[in-house]
Amino acid sequence: MPNRLAHETSPYLLQHADNPVDWWPWSEEAFAEARRRGVSVLLSVGYSSCHWCHVLARESFEDEAVAAYMNEHFVSIKVDREERPDVDAVYMEAVQAATGQGGWPMTVFLTPDAEPFYFGTYFPPVPRHGMPSFRQVLEGVRSAWTDRRDEVAEVAGKITRDLSQREIDYGGTEAPGEEELSGALLGLTREYDPQRGGFGGAPKFPPSMALEFLLRHHARTGSEGALEMARDTCERMARGGIYDQLAGGFARYSVDREWVVPHFEKMLYDNALLCRVYAHLWRSTGSELARRVAVETADFMVRELRTGEGGFASALDADSDDGTGKHVEGAYYVWTPAQLTEVLGEDAELAAQYFGVTEDGTFEEGQSVLQLPQSEGVFDAERVDSVKSRLLEARSQRPAPGRDDKVVAAWNGLAIAALAETGAYFDRPDLVEAAVSAADLLVRLHLDEHAKLARTSKDGQVGANAGVLEDYADVAEGFLALASVTGEGVWLEFAGFLLDHVLAGFVDESGALYDTAVDAEQLIRRPQDPTDNATPSGWTAAAGALLSYAAQTGAEPHRTAAERALGVVKALGPRVPRFIGWGLAVAEAYLDGPREVAVVGSSLGDEGAKALHRTALLGTAPGAVVAFGVAESDELPLLAGRPLVDCGPAAYVCRNFTCDAPTTDPERLRTALNR
Repeated sequence: MPNRLAHETSPYLLQHADNPVDWWPWSEEAFAEARRRGVSVLLSVGYSSCHWCHVLARESFEDEAVAAYMNEHFVSIKVDREERPDVDAVYMEAVQAATGQGGWPMTVFLTPDAEPFYFGTYFPPVPRHGMPSFRQVLEGVRSAWTDRRDEVAEVAGKITRDLSQREIDYGGTEAPGEEELSGALLGLTREYDPQRGGFGGAPKFPPSMALEFLLRHHARTGSEGALEMARDTCERMARGGIYDQLAGGFARYSVDREWVVPHFEKMLYDNALLCRVYAHLWRSTGSELARRVAVETADFMVRELRTGEGGFASALDADSDDGTGKHVEGAYYVWTPAQLTEVLGEDAELAAQYFGVTEDGTFEEGQSVLQLPQSEGVFDAERVDSVKSRLLEARSQRPAPGRDDKVVAAWNGLAIAALAETGAYFDRPDLVEAAVSAADLLVRLHLDEHAKLARTSKDGQVGANAGVLEDYADVAEGFLALASVTGEGVWLEFAGFLLDHVLAGFVDESGALYDTAVDAEQLIRRPQDPTDNATPSGWTAAAGALLSYAAQTGAEPHRTAAERALGVVKALGPRVPRFIGWGLAVAEAYLDGPREVAVVGSSLGDEGAKALHRTALLGTAPGAVVAFGVAESDELPLLAGRPLVDCGPAAYVCRNFTCDAPTTDPERLRTALNR
């Protein structure tokens, strides 16, 4: 019989609806039940494409005896971290403070007042590698709660007080300058892996936000070192197993330093961020590899993640059926030499050489992840294309990984920005249209009559959870990109509604930002984190959107709020540049102005105006904003008072309250935006 999760919209929660565990969703009713029964709370946090979450579920949550013990001695709450990033953040902070590490699945035991007292992640079904079994953990916690409850309550109270008293010393409200950004570049250089690209050791994550900073820093200063780190990292990732060499799209991370073996889940946010990075790399260098990867990644998102309502699903799972009924990580993507021969015949040897498939394998059990290890050598392009299409067709017959169809507002905002820009750069109006469709869905379904944003939806049904700071910031970022690409003022207007909520509900009197609104559900601590994780921090994403909106509109409160928010980048940028990359990228835009470009024509179909508009979009000036429309129109504020020049289209470039003479020449505009 299904448990209470059967009525939820989260695919992750629904995966647990048939567990024998009597799961509750996160709710006051669950804690009230724990108080009524006098038991502690088991909080389990994960997400649908998390491999070890599935393993824990199979080993323990589907076990009748374990479930019976949980039901007798605990109130068990299951949370999808992607639906409730606030709950996840608060208790992950506690886990990391207590254990020095974190991750998912996250397992936390709480008092009925939601105060944590025991922490962990994955626990095996039997003791191994120095870890207790999950059953042993349950028995130990139950014993402590029953026999030493006062001691447990004291520990929980101390942990909660320590968390609530943590404050971020973010160094004031002064935005970073040249010294801090140069220090951040030096810090990244020290951590850079010159042999393999990227930063640090294994596991290696795509450093999307740091790459955006490096490209903007190069554009502003001409630093060849910054460009080299960005270009070489992008090439190594694109040639590695972390990139799907047949269908495009990136996996979550690489388990090794060489980018060979990925953790196979594909997340919308990674692909949106990386699509934009590769498009910007092409814009800076003209790299054919960057163009190919940007377009293939955009096509992957539209083909495999787009939902029937026009939004974008959250993720594809790492695991899939290996053909025997057993779910195995990477089964959909890996190949053996024998499988190549079965599909390709005499072309199998070419494919093995081209994609690095070996007899020993680069993954497990003689299987290899496809990569492009050959940086030299000549391959027949037609034969390679034929090999890729035949392998892709054969792969499509395998059981596909599951898809998390949940539409997350923030990640759709990132996808909207990436698709709008990629479509504009590469003359792909279908990609721009996909961005518009996703934006339409967010407006229709996620925004209420007060322009407050819901975090998620699924199958056209809006979720119950309020949007957090990253939702408001990233959706505003997507809408601002759409305004620049389409010239439609409605997207700027919607971005303004969202950013007004940021100023009213997420910013305190010091200029610091919180991840939840002032009127959001009160947890044991109001979450606040200026550092990037897999996505830009809500704090610095908001700073970027506020800065762009101010450049488009002249709104002084928004620029002031952006400047004050960037104080944290001044403090943290030189110390931990890998973890505040988006803030550093925004700071580059701030130091450059950002530049404001208005392109006017006699009509939206004016070919000369369209050429100037494209040139403006392809300018590398960090964070430049673009307005495009009919001369002296009121569609966008930057168009006001901007007439045609000699009855023809013109571009106006302004920066820091100073404007260049208007130009009618795309080459002059290109020079103005790329210097």
